[in-house]
Amino acid sequence: MTATYTFDVFSSLDGYGTATGNWTGYWGKQGPELLAHRLALYTEEQRMVFGADTYRAFSRMLAESTEESEVRDPWVTRMVSFPATVVSSTLHGPLDWPDATIAGGDGADVVARLKKESDVPLRSHGSLSLNRALMAAGLVDFVQVTVFPVITGQTGTEPIFQGAADFDLELIESRTLDGRTQELIYRPTLHV
Repeated sequence: MTATYTFDVFSSLDGYGTATGNWTGYWGKQGPELLAHRLALYTEEQRMVFGADTYRAFSRMLAESTEESEVRDPWVTRMVSFPATVVSSTLHGPLDWPDATIAGGDGADVVARLKKESDVPLRSHGSLSLNRALMAAGLVDFVQVTVFPVITGQTGTEPIFQGAADFDLELIESRTLDGRTQELIYRPTLHV
């Protein structure tokens, strides 16, 4: 039995993971239903998997935030409490994360090993290039995209699927949160 792996990502409607300009976190569209749902996703034990850039971004955001900041929403605080594997050949410990380890080498090899050894599900929030490579290697069981009701055509950065292989997606689950934000969960299959 292997652990499932979920690639969990936030996106604007036009497919960007982040934006510059005056956009705030969640593109300013977070609501109580979204935040409660995110916390519920993190109630069961799981292992987080991050690439080096995403780990650095989370560490920086958390270090620069205050207790009242949206960066420290309850689901994020819960996420930080989980064990994490950071796939990197450039980072060196110790990491500023309570239970994080660095795994060097090829990300696909690392995650294939984790899927065999882990007794809890694996989840990665962000880590775009790592997760695109894992999808191509057939290691991602679920792609969970939370689509915020914004278009960031002028200010969008980090297209979430830019450079990805072609995939067919089977819709497993969908929901609307706060009457405006869509969560879509797919099972990806490499398109041949």
